[in-house]
Amino acid sequence: MKKLLTLVLLLAFTSMSFAQKNELKAMEKAIKNSNFASAKSALTSAEGLIGNMDDKTKAKFYFLKAQALYANGKGSNDDIDSAIQSLGDLKDLESSMGKLKYTDQANQMKTQMMNTFLNNANDAFQSKDYASASVGFEKVYKMSPADTLYLYYAASAAVTGQDYDTALKHYIELKNIGYTGVQMYYYAINKENGQEERFPNKETRDLSVKVAKTHTDAKDEESSSKSAEIVKNIALIYVSQGENEKALGAMADARSENPDDVGLLLSEANVHLKMGNRDKFKSLMEEATLKDPDNAELQYNLGVLAAEGGNIDASKKYYQKAIEIDPNYVDAYNNLAVVILEGEASIVEEMNNLGTSAADNRKYDELKEKRSQLYQEAIPYLEKALSLRKSNIDAARTLMNIYSALGEMDKFKEMRTMVEELEAASGGN
Repeated sequence: MKKLLTLVLLLAFTSMSFAQKNELKAMEKAIKNSNFASAKSALTSAEGLIGNMDDKTKAKFYFLKAQALYANGKGSNDDIDSAIQSLGDLKDLESSMGKLKYTDQANQMKTQMMNTFLNNANDAFQSKDYASASVGFEKVYKMSPADTLYLYYAASAAVTGQDYDTALKHYIELKNIGYTGVQMYYYAINKENGQEERFPNKETRDLSVKVAKTHTDAKDEESSSKSAEIVKNIALIYVSQGENEKALGAMADARSENPDDVGLLLSEANVHLKMGNRDKFKSLMEEATLKDPDNAELQYNLGVLAAEGGNIDASKKYYQKAIEIDPNYVDAYNNLAVVILEGEASIVEEMNNLGTSAADNRKYDELKEKRSQLYQEAIPYLEKALSLRKSNIDAARTLMNIYSALGEMDKFKEMRTMVEELEAASGGN
């Protein structure tokens, strides 16, 4: 009886081994003929036998499974994800076995897959197919988790395509793994043309400077961190979803870790602005100016807030400070002229309400002179704004009207011609 039982077990084992080989052969043949539908069918049958496969057979199964599901790049997203997982299972198994029969082929397949995903993702992004781009970049990251840059690209593509749920998932992962995106760039001056050039790595740059001596003045430069951008986007997505407390919580966590990071401070301010908390936005902006007093944009934004709050003097001060920091800040010149000219409305209203008495006539002349002084104060800022941005049709129109009111007809005609040319160039808008 015992011998009979042993024989039955042996026959069962032999039969199962035979079935395993048949299914793997069927997969192999179908893959060779690019018949991936048949390969997947054989795969389904083989998966039912995997529990009884030895490690050598299982390794082959994992490799064939990856090929069948990848289908030369034509598999579905879920199938390709499973193919990536199968390649990982294969490498883990053969590493534990100490015998790398299929690992080299798997690595070649992985490299081919990554290049295909990356090229397709780049093409999709250029074509503004942001959903496909995000999926492609994510797949590259899944195949090479050390290359966290691709997860950042996946998040950026998703947020550009307004797929905020996917973007949020990726940004949270980036935050959790401590991604900063900081890179070191290596520069040197080309002796032949005097131009600064960037090198792919430090070794190549140093060879050019120290050995080939074709370059000089080596310089290392670190890129800015993406941490503030990531946290800001997490918070803004939460705000768009009505999750304001989560948004502020994300900012609080980030700022507690980086209390001196002005970028995070500005991101928190923007979240409050998005939520309508203008007082908190203003206080955070003022805090930011203390940390970064030479930031023209901060001064400009405070000028906007002050103007919206009706504080004209404070608004002028902030705009003038922005211009002092950055003499080419076009919008600061524009807005400074705007707040100056806001005083015109009350003057004109008072002029229109005057009567025809001698006293009213004297008052009218006084108000007219006051309005002229406003115009004279605004003119230099408008002229500067127009000189910095030749297409600034609003500045040109305002100057045209001012010169007309002041009776400076030569300048009025010059501005009228410019306005007409700008209107023609913009289609009459």
